[in-house]
Amino acid sequence: MRETKTTNPQLIELIKVLRKTSREQNAPIWLDVADYLAKTRSNRITVNLSNINRHTEKADVVVVPGKILASGTLNHQITVASFEASTAAKTKLEPSKSTYITIQELLEKNPKGSKVKIIR
Repeated sequence: MRETKTTNPQLIELIKVLRKTSREQNAPIWLDVADYLAKTRSNRITVNLSNINRHTEKADVVVVPGKILASGTLNHQITVASFEASTAAKTKLEPSKSTYITIQELLEKNPKGSKVKIIR
């Protein structure tokens, strides 16, 4: 059987950077995120805003190693990072004054990964 793997060049580069940062900074959270992102698209994580709202508190920083979907709402302010997010999900983040950033941006701001939660 043929092995399936990611062909998206941005995703491949992000996985490499995550693994390198994990080794250099001794931050296992980035290795976990890289492992989740390395899965095939059908096995990659998708999370609704309602799930994020249920598992976070005000001012949390969370990373979704996959895609954020727009089902549900957020009722508190958080910072969310993911590989991709639907445009409707990004729009629904605005009323709660939440911030959406990419995983790469979060990695640059917080290379140690301290106080970052993985939502899956």
